[in-house]
Amino acid sequence: MQMTDIPFGITDWSTIEPTEHKGERGVAYWRTQNFGKIRVRFVEYTPGYLADHWCAKGHILLCTEGELNTELEDGRKFVLTTGMSYQVADHAESHRSSTAVGAKLFIVD
Repeated sequence: MQMTDIPFGITDWSTIEPTEHKGERGVAYWRTQNFGKIRVRFVEYTPGYLADHWCAKGHILLCTEGELNTELEDGRKFVLTTGMSYQVADHAESHRSSTAVGAKLFIVD
């Protein structure tokens, strides 16, 4: 990732209108900022959320609250709790998210 032509700025995430993204179960609420080709999101998953797709997009993801279950398409499973992160490249390992209790995430992709 190369970051160019992004002047210094501050984001007050509470002022960004969330967009709703329904999962197979539950809902994800995204607050999104785009900086050139870089997308930055603050995402909240409702309790019981299960993604409706396998994602091949690369991310750097930080769990800021709750617990996130991440399943890779090959069957491996990981649990992130508050303060944990993961990183994966584009088209490296397809993954999908779920949470029993809800989660808040900071994501850069």
